[in-house]
Amino acid sequence: MKIVIKDATIVNERLSFRGSLLIVDGIIKSIFKDYIPVKNIGVDTIIDASDLILIPGVIDGHVHFREPGLTDKADIHSETVAAAAGGVTSFMDMPNTVPAATTIDELEKKYETAKEKSLINYSFYLGATNYNLDEIIKINTENICGVKIFMGSSTGDMLADDEKNMEKIFEQSPALIAVHCENDHIIKNNTEYFKTMFGSDIPFEYHDKIRTREACVTSTEHAVALAYKHNSRLHILHVSTAKEAELLTCIDNKRISSETCPHYLWFSNSDYQSMKGFIKCNPSIKTQADRDALRHAIAHGIIDTVATDHAPHLLSEKSNNYLNCPSGLPSVQHSLNIMLELVRKKILTVETVVECMCHNPARIFSIKNRGFIREGYKADLILINPNAEWKVDKSNILYKCAWTPFENITFNSKITHTFVNGNLVYCNGEIYENTKGERLIFERN
Repeated sequence: MKIVIKDATIVNERLSFRGSLLIVDGIIKSIFKDYIPVKNIGVDTIIDASDLILIPGVIDGHVHFREPGLTDKADIHSETVAAAAGGVTSFMDMPNTVPAATTIDELEKKYETAKEKSLINYSFYLGATNYNLDEIIKINTENICGVKIFMGSSTGDMLADDEKNMEKIFEQSPALIAVHCENDHIIKNNTEYFKTMFGSDIPFEYHDKIRTREACVTSTEHAVALAYKHNSRLHILHVSTAKEAELLTCIDNKRISSETCPHYLWFSNSDYQSMKGFIKCNPSIKTQADRDALRHAIAHGIIDTVATDHAPHLLSEKSNNYLNCPSGLPSVQHSLNIMLELVRKKILTVETVVECMCHNPARIFSIKNRGFIREGYKADLILINPNAEWKVDKSNILYKCAWTPFENITFNSKITHTFVNGNLVYCNGEIYENTKGERLIFERN
């Protein structure tokens, strides 16, 4: 199969230029900056992209697709449909499912499910506990993206609060260590304090006063210290504070990288009053000053990647009072659009968006032959209409949970085409399910 994407504005590796691509059997065969000899190469399909922007597919390094065990909220098929519509061509899924993916055997079951159900490319983290160091040591770094640690807290069947065990993980893990950094002791004390004031009906406006800046910074500093001590490969997830961004500015260790999320770049704590539990997430969304510092950190390469922490819950669950409202929000369908709105506002450039959502995830995780528009690379690609206004509403939300905090927002750019391994899986509102994604492969020393 030969496909030509013709006359697009190509944004790749900090350059923007007019050009065309030839895709042969799922691989980028040629990149043309001028005339493309279509008649001489026997093309099957030509896509006129003269009014569109062509970029690599988004690689989302942090999602919770809820399968197995929590499929009333989401599943791999439903969320990869939504992801494809949002220009995401690869994902890395977290281990806090039921059962938790804390053994290689359980992890491989998730891979088998994805092989049958995922429309886009996939990988899965192994979860760390106080008792599974032997499983972590067995990781094949070529085909597993990393180890996930909830620093000092418990999520589902995952508990990693033993300091001696933590030291061993940082010392012995053969794979990248991705950390959720919040200090559980601080959070529990704050929760008890506000319960004495409000009982179970704590106003949502107090979420960032419970899951505080201090809780994040204390934990992040601890993770960084462990990484320096053991020369670990550390990736700090969902950075939410200006103080953490400042800490990252001072880090000179290339084995430490970081991520923030679209909701931290879009919302601030002033939105709790109107949005309530629908923007309750962990870590919490904090002040406008924190939001602006994170935007600055992305614009200047201080924070490396933007991933969603896509974490769907049922609408009924999110409508509960504070203590009974689970944390997390769905955004994988809308993350690129959010970032493109920041481009329109001149907060970021489109080149920076491509760097932090496509190139840097590929670099940080050492993903083989993806994340760039290069000859010989997999044709994971998206086309964007930069002048297509549309509004998020119930009719176009594709998450299984059927809601998003970005509902009623009007975006000014639209993903028109998503290619995964050269296969068209999304085009102008239509999903094509005749092909499936592939397991991500990692090239690591």
